[in-house]
Amino acid sequence: MKYRYLGNSGLKITEITYGNWLTHGSQVENEAAIACVRAALDVGITSFDTADVYANTAAESVLGEALRGTRRESLEIFTKVYFATGPKGPNDAGLSRKHIMESINGSLRRLDTDYVDLYQAHRYDVETPLEETMTAFADVVRQGKALYIGVSEWPADRIRAAAAMAKDLNFQLISNQPQYSMLWRVIEDQVVPTCEEVGLSQIVWSPVAQGVLTGKYLPGQPAPAGSRATDTKGGQQMIGRFMNDDVLTRVQGLRPIADELGLTMAQLAVAWVLQNRNVAAAIIGASRPEQIAENVSASGVEIPDELLARIDGVLGDILERDPAHTRTPPTRP
Repeated sequence: MKYRYLGNSGLKITEITYGNWLTHGSQVENEAAIACVRAALDVGITSFDTADVYANTAAESVLGEALRGTRRESLEIFTKVYFATGPKGPNDAGLSRKHIMESINGSLRRLDTDYVDLYQAHRYDVETPLEETMTAFADVVRQGKALYIGVSEWPADRIRAAAAMAKDLNFQLISNQPQYSMLWRVIEDQVVPTCEEVGLSQIVWSPVAQGVLTGKYLPGQPAPAGSRATDTKGGQQMIGRFMNDDVLTRVQGLRPIADELGLTMAQLAVAWVLQNRNVAAAIIGASRPEQIAENVSASGVEIPDELLARIDGVLGDILERDPAHTRTPPTRP
């Protein structure tokens, strides 16, 4: 397993990071979820990503249970704050000082740890002054409850403003967590150059486009039973934008490239995002332990420039590049 530095910090994380969105506490039974975390540890993954909103806090609890007994100092644990949890009252969401302070305490309790390595703003809060948010994060760091701060799905201008404020407040803002894949490239034009300039890395989610880039969805055929595209708890909605015959046909055109590299389609997709020098890690999820070993094999793979160009040629105009698709809600949920 390869490690990469996260932003302009001394923190190293595994370039394949395990995440439990849409799985732990919802799609996957706890026993299977714990088995997946154990499998991740067995193959050398030490970085784990979750959020308080996943399964309305249940995912954090499952991860905490699964990591129990593992040396804490050998792990990098990430979680997030922003979306509504609990009874979803007026202060149960957003990036106000109140919500941040209450949320970090709840996350630490569920994760059964004294601190998280990375605490991330899950979205930008247009209803709270940025200064209030960043001051609260500074206090979380000074209290020893988080070592570093990150953001998720923030547009470039807000990342730049937050980085300047973090510097003034004397704490480290080191990461952004966006969606990124061969099909979804909205960070490349603005977010990545800004992050390179101000010292943040990307920890990317959905590198296999919710499973579309594995090649298991075939044009003109129904989705396989039990797949993300048949999940009515949230997976089906997320994958919907890719489930059309044009996209699925072009994805099948990537198979010869994967074969040439000796990779599965999933490994090719994960390896592709890691070719971006600003990407520190690709987040993978799993519903079965054996899926972990397959994805981890993408660590350390180098894709030659001529094959990267062929990938672009195969996918053509189905790529989404518009920076306006960065997922910042206009108001709190």
